Amino acid sequence: MRPVYAISGGVSKFAKARPDKTFPAVVQEAYAYAIADIGLEFPAFTRLADGSVASYFSDHFTRQLMAGIMVQDYLGLCPKPSHRVEGGGATGGLCFQEAWKSVASGHMDVCVAYGFETMSHVETWKGNEFIALASDVSFDYPVGGFYSGYYAMMVTRHMKEFGTTAEQLAHVSVKNHQNAFHNPYAQKRSRLTIEDVRTAPMVAWPLTRLDICVMSDGAAVTLLASEEGLRRLEDAGAHIARPLVRVKGIGRGTDAMRMADRPHTDYDYFMEHYATEQEKGSDETRRYYKALWKQGTRYPGVHSFRAGRTAGNMAYRQAGIENPLAELDFIELHDAYTSSEIQTYEDMGLCRYGEGGPFAASGKAFMPGVEYGLRLSEKPVCPVNPSGGLIACGHPVGATGLMQAVFAIWQLQGSLGKHFGDETLQVRGAQRGAIHSHAGTGTYVTVSILEQEA
Repeated sequence: MRPVYAISGGVSKFAKARPDKTFPAVVQEAYAYAIADIGLEFPAFTRLADGSVASYFSDHFTRQLMAGIMVQDYLGLCPKPSHRVEGGGATGGLCFQEAWKSVASGHMDVCVAYGFETMSHVETWKGNEFIALASDVSFDYPVGGFYSGYYAMMVTRHMKEFGTTAEQLAHVSVKNHQNAFHNPYAQKRSRLTIEDVRTAPMVAWPLTRLDICVMSDGAAVTLLASEEGLRRLEDAGAHIARPLVRVKGIGRGTDAMRMADRPHTDYDYFMEHYATEQEKGSDETRRYYKALWKQGTRYPGVHSFRAGRTAGNMAYRQAGIENPLAELDFIELHDAYTSSEIQTYEDMGLCRYGEGGPFAASGKAFMPGVEYGLRLSEKPVCPVNPSGGLIACGHPVGATGLMQAVFAIWQLQGSLGKHFGDETLQVRGAQRGAIHSHAGTGTYVTVSILEQEA
């Protein structure tokens, strides 16, 4: 495989609605920004691009089949090769990895990954129905309804199993909304308290409206290139930021659509097939997990996302990471719910299973230098969702995973202040970060590791 570099990115403004532009024009907004950031004119870059990958979740929202080809044409990329990917909430993460594959394989030297969703064309209840069609419509959907119900069920099991509290969930919401206060692309820029989150309208206990992401219109674009692609672009006058940002590892995992179909594993199988290298090497952690299994914990159950653990471990192996909490400088994580962020702390090996709640309230996942109005017992170690995440930035599904990639690129280029007009969210000295994209109730999950090239 050839080295692949994420050289630039652009994000449109995420909003509840973008009546000012059609969906191809919203994508073009992000695409033009990404091109301008490397100092090229629109026609010059388009001639140099070898092709693209398109990302959008639902034909229902656009009310247009083959919407991707309309964007391809609008961006001037016809007749270059392209294909559309779709995988629920993980669509953007899958798109980023498909673009990586196109370059790593030698099929392309310069690849555009673009994603979008315009969810405002339907009422919120109808949008929730469309999203719920990404569960089993013959089994889960008739008895479970919307996704908030599924996630409420999962977190109540987490609470019963591990003692997680609603206040710990609220710490995630306060953190992500406060981070987004400094992000001009975010849909919701709010200063919240724990009380604000807990007294917001209840959707599905214990999840309130402020524990849940919102529907959005928006788009995001990343540009990926090989070493040959870099040379071609720079020969044409592009100014590629240094240090270069390299995609060092990718991972994917899947799980059964129906949670009831997910098998439980015993302690020995878990340690052999799912435990991180750090967990395997710790006598204390092995004793801790043995005690959990003795108490009746079963993995993955409905409190964990096996696909997330699989994706994380695969990406860590490729990138040479053994201790993600210590070796990652930040993570942009798919927080459709505050509860799913807590669950994913555990799946990505930031803490042990059962410790996601205390980890959320500890301060380890917070940004240094930001005033959250909370009493945090520990200093930040690995900021999670420094951008504000889905809960505060918004969740135009096909764009979300690519939005995470763009923010990660800017973090690693040290250029977040330039793009945000505010350096508050710049992770100082960031050299390696992860992006995590998640679909359904954990049916598709992607993890990609980006780092500065030495």
